[in-house]
Amino acid sequence: MEKILIVDDQEELLRGLAVNFRREGYEVLTATSGEAAVGLAPREAPDLILLDVMMPGMSGFDVCRELRRRGIEAPIIMLTARGEEIDRVLGLEIGADDYLTKPFSVRELLARVRIHLRRRPTTPTPTSYRFGEIEIDFERLRAARQGRALELSAKEFDLLGLLVRRRGEVLSRDEILKQVWGYTDPPLTRTVDTHILRLRQKIEPDPANPSFIQTVYGEGYRFAG
Repeated sequence: MEKILIVDDQEELLRGLAVNFRREGYEVLTATSGEAAVGLAPREAPDLILLDVMMPGMSGFDVCRELRRRGIEAPIIMLTARGEEIDRVLGLEIGADDYLTKPFSVRELLARVRIHLRRRPTTPTPTSYRFGEIEIDFERLRAARQGRALELSAKEFDLLGLLVRRRGEVLSRDEILKQVWGYTDPPLTRTVDTHILRLRQKIEPDPANPSFIQTVYGEGYRFAG
């Protein structure tokens, strides 16, 4: 589960953003001041930080500068009511990755978060992985449920490997087609859905109500192992 740190002194906005991000499957941390964020980020190691610029005490610019000085490399998206070009340039120059002016669409913010998380260095597929009653050996292409062998095709291993490698992240069908099937311009096809259905039949305790390979309607699939 990817971890998002939201920093904003407007508590109503903070609560609303936290609800939306938790609904999308993220773990959410919150801070209402720059000082709290500077103490929280090194300890909790968030995968991405949403940072309000206009805060009393330490401004978002101050926080961004300090976090980068401390070696925090997580993407930082600045949130502000100020839209002047000089502010955007300053934010980017001191280490921010993106800039969104209030009021903004939560849908757009979620889209930007997904883009920045997708750009992080990819984590290699583990040689083995265990979830529920299932044990997968990606190196030897073996799978078992409670010690009993499961028959997975090579493509099913590839698909499961991608989902495990990017667990917690919502992957669109196009992204899966690019990563597993090698399409550069994915066609309209039910290939992904068909393979997901087969995988669920083999690894889910209840394929009709999947616990591990979850559907995010309108977006794609997420592995929650």
